[in-house]
Amino acid sequence: MAAGGFCKLPNGTVVVALNLPYGPAGVRVLVHARNRARALTRLRNLGLRAIYLRGNAEPPTPDEITAVLHHPDGLIWRTAPADNGVTVNELWHPIRTLLSGSAAVR
Repeated sequence: MAAGGFCKLPNGTVVVALNLPYGPAGVRVLVHARNRARALTRLRNLGLRAIYLRGNAEPPTPDEITAVLHHPDGLIWRTAPADNGVTVNELWHPIRTLLSGSAAVR
């Protein structure tokens, strides 16, 4: 199960943020869609089958919302922040780089 949350925007769409166990550190994935169910369906259609969002423990930050809204696909990722609160200065990547394996996940 993935930790994460969502934020409903004024125009009725949502941004869903999920921390997924991928590689040694995990990744944070952001999805922009019409509703939460549609956002999770977009991830499942890409091959991430066991994705569920229970609760709203880690909603997207305003910076994350801005990043996903400015991406043409509306689906981006980067290395998840460490448990000790240290933030990672990493740019957001399109989801296709994660799924193709060409990106180096630390």
